[in-house]
Amino acid sequence: MDVSLIFPHQLFKTNPALKKGWNAILIEEDLFFTHYPFHKQKLVLQRASMKSYEKQLEKKGINISYIENEKGKTLLKLFNKLSKTGVTSIHYTDTVDYLLERRLKRFAGKCGIKLIQYPSPNFICSEDFIHTFFSKKKRYFQTDFYIELRKQNNTLIDKGTPEGGSWTYDVLNRKRLPSAISIPARHKLLENSFVVEAKNYVQKNFSEHYGSVEDFNYPINFEQAEQTLDKFIADYFSQFGDYQDAIDKEDSFLFHSVLTPSLNIGLLQPEDILDKAIKAYTRKGIPLNSVEGFVRQILGWREFIRSVYIREGVRERTTNYFNHHRKIPTSFYTGTTGIEPVDAVIKRILKTGYANHIERLMILGNFMLLCGFHPDDIYKWFMELFIDAYDWVMVPNVYGMSQFADGGLMATKPYISGSNYILKMSHYKKGEWCNVWDGLYWKFIDTHKELFAKNPRMSMMVKLLEKMDSSKRKKLFHAADNFLKSV
Repeated sequence: MDVSLIFPHQLFKTNPALKKGWNAILIEEDLFFTHYPFHKQKLVLQRASMKSYEKQLEKKGINISYIENEKGKTLLKLFNKLSKTGVTSIHYTDTVDYLLERRLKRFAGKCGIKLIQYPSPNFICSEDFIHTFFSKKKRYFQTDFYIELRKQNNTLIDKGTPEGGSWTYDVLNRKRLPSAISIPARHKLLENSFVVEAKNYVQKNFSEHYGSVEDFNYPINFEQAEQTLDKFIADYFSQFGDYQDAIDKEDSFLFHSVLTPSLNIGLLQPEDILDKAIKAYTRKGIPLNSVEGFVRQILGWREFIRSVYIREGVRERTTNYFNHHRKIPTSFYTGTTGIEPVDAVIKRILKTGYANHIERLMILGNFMLLCGFHPDDIYKWFMELFIDAYDWVMVPNVYGMSQFADGGLMATKPYISGSNYILKMSHYKKGEWCNVWDGLYWKFIDTHKELFAKNPRMSMMVKLLEKMDSSKRKKLFHAADNFLKSV
């Protein structure tokens, strides 16, 4: 007997592992519900979207069983049960999750069940393309990969050349938000019965987790996800490009699409998103820096991160290039570090489970790297607190992009800065937090000066540190030391 197995991040409109006449199983697998103390908003999203998906499959005439999480060995118990009821083959879509794939293979072998895997429709690139492209490369450079994908998919190509003459308009994505700019309010989604049930479920079973179930406003079905995409294109897309890297004290959403919570669980597909975005460019006059910046996120960065995960994820998650071992203190879970930009972002995350890419990389990741936190703890922190966090997302982003723990496998230098970058891209005011941030930054440069002196993109910082007034240097280092002692 054959069955189809569906995981929480595989809620595809067209699931290749579903066949007429087969029984299907939708499972709250431990890695998605209990492996970490996940943010309540993420658990609400997963529960509500899964129960809604179950109902939609039932309407299609599919015999679907829903397996609630049993807080340990949920998948193993299912395999044992299936083997006793005559199941010989399990059909499933590629999970793009190293730990889950290991469990599947181990349990299937133990129970004598055959696994039949199908490619995931949640990505554009095939694994063959990924391996062919990177097989002869020593490092992973996103821009090269992105350009090749643009060519392969004929995306924003005009007579064989990139639209507008350049492959990327990243330099046009860095405007600071004007103080008087008007940002449209986010559309409030209707709270349906699935969301109400999910909130109660989470409060009953995961009440001790960080975050809140209140003000939940993420799509939990295909219709809501499409609606959110359409609202982004109508209300935010035209100004997205200018302010893609902007930082705001009060708002993380700004002009961002906030589609990853839907995209990463299968309610949206990347091809459909790109199709609508490019049609908006050609038909509605969306600026080129907006459409290219958005295409770069979906076709460039998202596919690139998944590619690095497939090829190097196991290697990356065991790296600690700077030999950092400091533990993340509780203040980073409550937004009480005393560093204004860090606390503002964390407090918003506790409400929504979301921060934009610049907040993740240049506020949170940047500051955590300067503090010397262990990359394993940082990975865990991001997995726990973000609504769109999955293993394939966070391994390359944390160990590679954010923490440089892999030693430069996918970046030529660490993404670090002093407080000036934050001030330049935001409306935060100078304060004592700047001395702490700058102290941590220059101490980091000092600690690794021999390494950075050999890096063309970092050597200038070593020279600036050497020329720094000794009293200023002492003051900044003292502020950094006091902060690390206090947390």
